[in-house]
Amino acid sequence: MAGRIPQQFIDDLIDRVDIVEVIDARVPLKKAGREYTACCPFHNEKTPSFTVSPAKQFYHCFGCGAHGTAIGFLMEYEHMDFVEAVEELARSVGLEVPREGGKPSAPRHREGPSLYDIQAEAARFYQRQLREHPQAGRAVDYLRERGLSGEIARDFGLGYAPPGWDNLLQALGTTPERRRLLLESGLAIEKDGGGLYDRFRDRIVFPILDRRGRVIGFGGRVLGDEKPKYLNSPETPVFHKGRELYGLYQARKAPGKLGRLLVVEGYMDVVALAQFSIRNAVATLGTATTREHLEQIFRMVPEVVFCFDGDRAGRAAAWRAVENALPVMRDGREARFLFLPEGEDPDSLVRKLGREGFEAEIAKSVPFSEFFLEHLEAQVDISSMDGRARLVELARPLLARLPGGVLRELMTERLARTVGVAAERLDGLLGSGARPRPAAAPARPAGRERPSPVREAIRLLLHDPALVEGIEADAELAPRETPGGDILAELVELLRRQPHLRSTAAVMEHFRGHPAERHLWRLAREEPLSPPEGRAEELAGCLQLLRRAGPERRWRELQDKLRREGRLPEAEQEEWQRLLEMRRQAARSQGSGGR
Repeated sequence: MAGRIPQQFIDDLIDRVDIVEVIDARVPLKKAGREYTACCPFHNEKTPSFTVSPAKQFYHCFGCGAHGTAIGFLMEYEHMDFVEAVEELARSVGLEVPREGGKPSAPRHREGPSLYDIQAEAARFYQRQLREHPQAGRAVDYLRERGLSGEIARDFGLGYAPPGWDNLLQALGTTPERRRLLLESGLAIEKDGGGLYDRFRDRIVFPILDRRGRVIGFGGRVLGDEKPKYLNSPETPVFHKGRELYGLYQARKAPGKLGRLLVVEGYMDVVALAQFSIRNAVATLGTATTREHLEQIFRMVPEVVFCFDGDRAGRAAAWRAVENALPVMRDGREARFLFLPEGEDPDSLVRKLGREGFEAEIAKSVPFSEFFLEHLEAQVDISSMDGRARLVELARPLLARLPGGVLRELMTERLARTVGVAAERLDGLLGSGARPRPAAAPARPAGRERPSPVREAIRLLLHDPALVEGIEADAELAPRETPGGDILAELVELLRRQPHLRSTAAVMEHFRGHPAERHLWRLAREEPLSPPEGRAEELAGCLQLLRRAGPERRWRELQDKLRREGRLPEAEQEEWQRLLEMRRQAARSQGSGGR
């Protein structure tokens, strides 16, 4: 691993990730006005005092004082170091962490291979067998019959597990430690009477990669009549089916902007769609789509399309996806459902329709809200009052799981029209806060003293870094001896030098470890005195006061000396006179209302 992570990358990363999503995936948050709240994960409490600000992109606990950016949260909550936290956030948005030139860091001492290593070796072994094994022709013929090219097979690392009980064991299990790793990874299975045998035999092998591109498991498609038709690696320390999606790594690496992901059921569906240049498909690994799956997807793209069979089983699977999606369907996220014709799967349909035809089917997919309400309405007789009342009861616990926002409000209004009840009345009947009213901004504490101009100027720039554009390049900020003046100057210089910094969190990452870090966090947590539309004028006023403070302080120094000594040297006497005239002019200007 080479040198430091460039600060520019960290700045861009902080602006790209959403701290609400990062924290909510680990600590469920509730909307509270403009912010989100939860019971603090860093100390025991019954009343939530932990807040997350999407505008400022940082968190703060009013109980224990914990605070920080998305990077800081992962460091505290996941016990990561700084580099690990940056790498985890980068992976969540599909970025690779660059490094500046320098000496590579010393490799960690490790005795023998890891689970990742042994599975990477296995993937290479299977790929080599697809090219070289005497019986690989059956596998190659199968892939060609499915319309797959050598390029696609290469991109997805497809391989072949030849017939036989111990081909992989013979190739890789050369030491007791390596055989232990093959067993722990699920590539080998222990016999009842002792000894091991290969899990995958006479199968097309699909390596499963994590978001970093590491092999964490395998899927195998049988070539003969054996059962099961598809076989997956078991759960291991590095492979959890409820978290991983087949094809996600390849989708992230595909050229072009990734705007949506298609969720399909099988490996061959993902690979077949990629063959037709539809490179944004992923598959669950023998499980229903989980909340963890959806959180991963929505961190990358704003839209997901579920592809299901149009039969009863397919619609039941779609409804399970709806139930798991409810808690993550925040505003700005979209889910749709594509129900395939009877007897078709994505693999067969894309070969029949081609890319354009398949994408036309996606365009006709059913929106989340429409499928949600249609599914519930199909269970009742909405022509009767009893049926409509039953519909409300069915919807009550489900709508309560939706995050507050426009989607929940619109779905509530649609339900209200269906049952013939005013939306406002339905809010009360649901008892779920389906249309939460925006919380009023917290009132300014009574008697809050106006802070010093330098303190308020720093606070304004932390909350709205773009305000630096209104400060003239040669403008005097504050006299050197003004408390906090050096920090203000450093902050202004940073924002001029790094004009891409546009969030409080991004600015604060530049002050990690700075002597004034705690002081700056305290200012970052406090709202400025003026509303957003008046902050430019407020900053200009603060700087004007600071510019006046220097001459005023100097005049008082000379005045005190004059009183002590009775007279001033000629140069200081002229300076005192000049400053006195400036004070009189300022007083006349204030007395005339600044006209």
